[in-house]
Amino acid sequence: MKITAENIDLYYGSNKILKEISIDCSTKESVGIIGPNGSGKSTLLKCIYRVLKPQAGAVYLDGQELYSMGVKSSARKMAVVAQHNYYNFDFTVLEVVLMGRAPHKKALERDHAGDCRIAVEALEKVDMEGFANRSFSTLSGGEQQRVILARALAQQTPCLVMDEPTNHLDITHQLQILKIVKNLEITVVSAIHDLNIAAAYCDKLYVLKEGCVVGCGKPEQILTTEFIREIYGVDTEIVYDSKGSMHFLFI
Repeated sequence: MKITAENIDLYYGSNKILKEISIDCSTKESVGIIGPNGSGKSTLLKCIYRVLKPQAGAVYLDGQELYSMGVKSSARKMAVVAQHNYYNFDFTVLEVVLMGRAPHKKALERDHAGDCRIAVEALEKVDMEGFANRSFSTLSGGEQQRVILARALAQQTPCLVMDEPTNHLDITHQLQILKIVKNLEITVVSAIHDLNIAAAYCDKLYVLKEGCVVGCGKPEQILTTEFIREIYGVDTEIVYDSKGSMHFLFI
């Protein structure tokens, strides 16, 4: 599924947070949104998954304007792994993952065996099947993040939007989660802080600074020492491992 944002403007009061932002994500492409804190990455993603409505511009899913769709219709196309996840009720892990099946169900329709099978398979993919009956609120931040990804996997959408997907995760589960997402072969849009992760797992990067797109391209094209210094104000040494993958050392 293709995702397009065209000329997005968003204000908080009189402050213009996003300034005529346009991005284009082709089908099955993994796109990273990078930039310093406060550049507008999470705000842009919230416009894409309709938590925030921009004052100007529009988001399109396969050419259809986002707000011309019902909420359930767009949820069948796009799943979300948000940065912060809070629940006011004490749900079990399995109940949280089963929430991902809601867009596929009629009003008041109960979960059935097929839904449970999909939810359990999603938990297995993120290595959390042994936590199915645990209370979500008792989990660590990293465990909760993996459950939220499982919920998104259970939603079975052609697009996934992720805001800092590796937040709170140890190295083992960072690599596990990113590999799972890469192997889904769906359209992925992610806000990412870690440039090494962005370079390893993204096909294309958009760089935000002060609410504007200031760069776009393949990681190896755009992530130069000069550009990183311009955006982040730090000096970097770029090295390549035995497989030819680029890594960044911050000086």
